[in-house]
Amino acid sequence: MKMPLVFVMFIFAGLLAGCADESAMSQAEVKELVADLSGSDKVSAASIDDQNLTVEDEGEKSVYPLPEDQFFISIAPYETFTHPCEIHSLTGCQGELAEKETNVVITDETGEVHVDEVMTTLENGFIDLWLPRDRTYTVKMEAAGKAGEVQFSTFTGDPTCLTDLLLS
Repeated sequence: MKMPLVFVMFIFAGLLAGCADESAMSQAEVKELVADLSGSDKVSAASIDDQNLTVEDEGEKSVYPLPEDQFFISIAPYETFTHPCEIHSLTGCQGELAEKETNVVITDETGEVHVDEVMTTLENGFIDLWLPRDRTYTVKMEAAGKAGEVQFSTFTGDPTCLTDLLLS
């Protein structure tokens, strides 16, 4: 079911009189909107690059800046097939392993562990994460006895869509 963008923004951004400017959304509101739109059909299109969330619906386009200190990354592990991706489409990218329990460990170049937990991929086969910017990470994933790892980074211009983590 598609929801008009204005309705989505009203619910998830808590827009008040005099606060209709997209830049007025708090970091928490932007992150909540990203979570709500990920894998949904509530708007025509939503994508997220290293700087902005872009939402399009009913001919209107809105751009929301992301937190300055956090980087959004969406990771889709795969066993058989994948697709190339640089800028994650919250409403269009589909990974192979939907709703699959996965052990996820993410460490940065200094060895600091940022994630070490069992997570379930979303209906779109991705796991969405917010990590500190300007670092290089290694992500290790394991599901159903298969494992894989890959490096990625969170610098300006880096991809927000990671689709090359083969579980074998």
